Amino acid sequence: MTLPGVLDDQALRRYRELLDAEESAFDELEHAYEEGDRAHFEADLDAWRSALARKLAFLQKIGMDVPQPATL
Repeated sequence: MTLPGVLDDQALRRYRELLDAEESAFDELEHAYEEGDRAHFEADLDAWRSALARKLAFLQKIGMDVPQPATL
């Protein structure tokens, strides 16, 4: 049994997978930016945002509240 906000081995493994996916997507985004490839940049930006959203959704699902950034 897991408690809200507590990560067991399975949750840590899944979180690591999500972090790796986000990092990979960000690397692709960075390369597209550096190369000035607008079409790939926009596609990679969408992929990175999707990976980030999956990671945040996972954290919320396991009971870890991630505060939203302040907006102006």
